[in-house]
Amino acid sequence: MILYRCFAWNESSRESQPDGPLWFPRVFQGEGRHDNPDFYGCLYLADRAVSSVVEQLARFRTQRITTSLLRRRGLPLAVAELEFGDDRRLLNLDDPNVLRREGLRPSVVATRHREMTQPQARKLYEKHPDAGGICWWSSYEALWMNVTIFDRAAPLLRVNFVEALTLDDTPVVEAAHFFEMRIA
Repeated sequence: MILYRCFAWNESSRESQPDGPLWFPRVFQGEGRHDNPDFYGCLYLADRAVSSVVEQLARFRTQRITTSLLRRRGLPLAVAELEFGDDRRLLNLDDPNVLRREGLRPSVVATRHREMTQPQARKLYEKHPDAGGICWWSSYEALWMNVTIFDRAAPLLRVNFVEALTLDDTPVVEAAHFFEMRIA
């Protein structure tokens, strides 16, 4: 399964080192949808590059996209194409049978209220020790699939490529179009 990650990239970092494409940034986690840094680190991925970029640019959607918006902590935003080796290890929260089995409702999965989604993720993590992560639909476009990979599944990830983003890159242009943002 091919997945994409948009993240602050230090080109000199090795893959699993801080700011590398396979680094699980627990130190910065706590506010994300499925964050439980006391129990696990996680990576937020998507089934297409534009979705991962949309997630990064969403809070700036009333602004023009400039090169400064394509940086985090002084580092360039990049898109990594990752291969996840066993998609059977993902709990698919877009599957009605999984939702029923886990006692979850779509509205509870899709909410932006972290006080609901973080305990859900922790419970799924603990209940399914063989699960490598969770997938669900994007709150920006329901046809896009988002994936949270737990750090215990790190050995199942392989980096295909990483590319720093520019204003001309297709995922940036598509994200700008999605939010009706102008590119400076």
